[in-house]
Formats: sequence, structure tokens, C-alpha cells
Amino acid sequence: MENDAVKFFKAPEPGAKISFTKDPNKPGKFIFTMPQPPTFSSFGEERVHRKQRLVAAFRIFAKLGLDEGVGGHLTCRDPEHPELFWVNPFGRSFACITIKDLLLVDHNGTVVVGTSPLNAAAFVIHSKIHGAREDAIAACHSHSVYGKAFSTLAKPVLPVTQDACMFYEDHAVLPGFNGVVADEVEGDRIAEVLGSCKAIVMQNHGLLTVGKTVDEAAFWFIALDKACHVQLLAEAAGTPTLIAHEVAADSHKTVGSSLSGWFNFQPYYQMITREQPDILK
Repeated sequence: MENDAVKFFKAPEPGAKISFTKDPNKPGKFIFTMPQPPTFSSFGEERVHRKQRLVAAFRIFAKLGLDEGVGGHLTCRDPEHPELFWVNPFGRSFACITIKDLLLVDHNGTVVVGTSPLNAAAFVIHSKIHGAREDAIAACHSHSVYGKAFSTLAKPVLPVTQDACMFYEDHAVLPGFNGVVADEVEGDRIAEVLGSCKAIVMQNHGLLTVGKTVDEAAFWFIALDKACHVQLLAEAAGTPTLIAHEVAADSHKTVGSSLSGWFNFQPYYQMITREQPDILK
């Protein structure tokens, strides 16, 4: 997917302005020069960055109304110890989470850093996903309204808009609902059905997304919930016209790339850190 996206996005040369140029191989087409995710000189520097982005994601989810009560959990791997992941404490409002609140957990459910309680469902689901997907640096799950409503239909998101193409042939549907996720068997089932996709619609439960950065995973969740909302509206009004397979697949290479997911999160991050600067402390 990333190689396909190169024809649309490329890294800027040192000192170059963000711009777009004509594709010399395709008349009338353009190549966009895009900002790139940051690189780090130490694990400590990268750890702070990931934790800040994770806290920002919690605050954004709260602002957008994507949370509900104590349900939902967002995680990211520790850069120095990838077998460990950072997660929100059980019972703490998304709107109030700070860097100091985050728990560091191993794949046995042991809290390595922190003293607050750990949500068993967060451990069961996220430990299995991080264990099965080395590329999943972050994972997001919350009980969003439109994601829950759409999940009751037990069907995939259709390519009804350009934005929905982010998930075209790149999300899974978990059939059946076996109750609150509190055992490893169900965690294994979620990870298995997710496979190599960026997202999963869990029947009668909600949405879950993953990404190579916290930014990407968080944006995919926001976008997927909106895609569910749009499809629910469109199908309530009539029979939506679908984007053709070839166009949807080609669009996915652009709007569904990891770089696109990371970049699309930046406006949300700018907004929330300006409104709530304590996120960075």
C-alpha cells in the first residue's frame, strides 16, 4: 500500500516547501509533496511523543463524543520495549486523561508502570492485537454511537464516498457477539478476523482500528465512525450509488495509506493542543 501511495505522496527535500508538482509520467496528474512523521534520536524522546499523541487522542475522542462511560481503550507500544504497551486506566474519563495517568502493561496483564486499575477487556483485546501485528504500533477502540449502530448490521462499510474508500477492502467484520470481552479466546478471535486490515467492525459492539502511529490509528477510528454515519444516512434515504471497484481501489491507495492517516490527524492535534495545552505536560 505504501509503495502505491508514492505516486501521490512523496517526502519533501531538505528545506523544500510543501507543494505539488505535475507527474512527468502521467499528463494531467499531480504528485503531492507531503510532510512526514517525525524521527527520533532516542527511545526516551519517542516515548514522550507517543504518550503525548495518545493523550491527545483521548481528549479528541472525548471532544467528538466518541467515548461512553468507562468503555473504550486506546493503546500504543513502548518504543524501547515493544512487548509492553501504554493504555488508559480503567474508569478515567477520556477528557481528563494525562500522561501521568497512562499505564504500562505487559502481555501477561501485569501493570509495569502505574497504580490505577487495568480494564480487563483492554488487556484481552489489545494484547492479542499487538501480539499478532508487529506493525500495529497503536490500536483504538471505543463505543462510538455510529460505530455501534452500524455494527448491528454485521456488514462492511461500502465505497459510497471518497472518504469511505479509506477502508475499501481494508477492514473486516467480526460476526456474532459473545458478550463483554473478558477471555483470551475472544481476544484471539478479534485479532484473527482483523488479519492484516486497518480496522474491524465488531458485531453488536463497535469499531477498532490500528496504525503504524498513534496518529494514524486515531484518525482511522474517527474516519470510520463518520463513514458508518454517512452510510446509515444514505441507506436510510434510499439506495446509495457505489463507487466502481477500480476507482475505489485506486482511491484507497491515496486516502487509505498510512501517511494519509497520519497527516489527517494533524489538524485534530493542532486543535486539541491549542485548546488543552496540559496534554503536553
